[in-house]
Amino acid sequence: MVREVRLGINNLLLHGMRSLLTMLGMVFGVASVIAMLAVGNGAGQEALQQIRQLGSDVILMESTKPVAEDKQRQGQNFLSVYGLTYLDLIRVQETIPDVQLLVPVKTRREQVTLQSQVVSVRLVGTTSRWFDLVKRPLLAGRRLTAWDEEKRQPVAVITEQLARKLFPLQPVLGNFVRAGGNYYQVIGVVRSAELSGDKVESPDRDHDLYIPLTTMRERQGDVLVKHLAGSSVRERVELHQLLVKMNSEAVVEKTATALQTLLNYFHRREDVSIRVPLALLRQAEQTQHRFNIVLGAIAGISLLVGGIGIMNIMLASVTERTREIGIRRAVGARRRQIVVQFLIETAVLSCCGGLLGIALGLLLPWGITRITGLSTVVTSGSLVLSLLISLSVGVVFGLYPAIRASRLDPIAALRHE
Repeated sequence: MVREVRLGINNLLLHGMRSLLTMLGMVFGVASVIAMLAVGNGAGQEALQQIRQLGSDVILMESTKPVAEDKQRQGQNFLSVYGLTYLDLIRVQETIPDVQLLVPVKTRREQVTLQSQVVSVRLVGTTSRWFDLVKRPLLAGRRLTAWDEEKRQPVAVITEQLARKLFPLQPVLGNFVRAGGNYYQVIGVVRSAELSGDKVESPDRDHDLYIPLTTMRERQGDVLVKHLAGSSVRERVELHQLLVKMNSEAVVEKTATALQTLLNYFHRREDVSIRVPLALLRQAEQTQHRFNIVLGAIAGISLLVGGIGIMNIMLASVTERTREIGIRRAVGARRRQIVVQFLIETAVLSCCGGLLGIALGLLLPWGITRITGLSTVVTSGSLVLSLLISLSVGVVFGLYPAIRASRLDPIAALRHE
């Protein structure tokens, strides 16, 4: 076998340029498979990471305004009551088992005025458990505490981006911000949330101002008045979100069903939606798997083209070396040895092309990320898969020329000019 390998390599080196050009199809085929899978994995990982921000053991309950009511009473002076209530919070606490954390959230869009600067922020009334669930690093100061909630303290924790915009040249901690006609003292700064994807949004934003829920209820109330042209709309929403963290992933989907049953019993209208990141995570993983299969199949076409090129060259090589094959058969070489010789040559071409393709495939994703900013992820599985496919394609497409060479009539081959 060693002799056949050495002979096959020597035959390829005799026509170095032709062998190199033959390998190019395999090189670009392997590189394209790796690059396309890297792009697909990168896009999928970003989506999955955004879904995992909350954790797969969290259920999100959100107040949603009924569409039918909005269309029916548009332009009238009325009080619209919908969404989650404080009673819902108590019901979940008392009836749903395996709940590790329960975080109520009340939000409102406000304008923060500081000197001559006006910034639109999201005022978030919540409890100290918010920061146990939505984990953002504390950059300065402290977070909200149970004492702040009990005493209804006018204190606030703000995000890093909001702090940079409001206090570019001033100390942040201890300063006051005015939101919705009320002043709050800044006691802490947390890192801002990253941009959210299309699958599921993170519960925090880059311009958030967190205050105790009790303080917000006392100062803002539960009724929001919106002034429209010639009329006003009043909305009463006690809680905008309820974040439910379970003890285990195993009970998430069962608990989501129980929560939906609970809401259907106490809410006659569909004014609360339930989102389960775990279900979205599974769906995204399935979508990514299909996406990778499609991209791999498209890139695999170039590997087939490379395999056809190898077959073409090997058929030409059989014709050129007919007399050589005849001499080997005449001195006692068996058909199996002729087949092995040509298969070794195709395997060497495929392996060398595959290795060069891997080198190029590692470089292409890096270039794509540098030029376009797209996230790319090269996995060891894609490298091994590409090399195995290239070797398989080379052997399969080299099998026919090898068998054809072994079936040459020795006497006719010796007479070949």
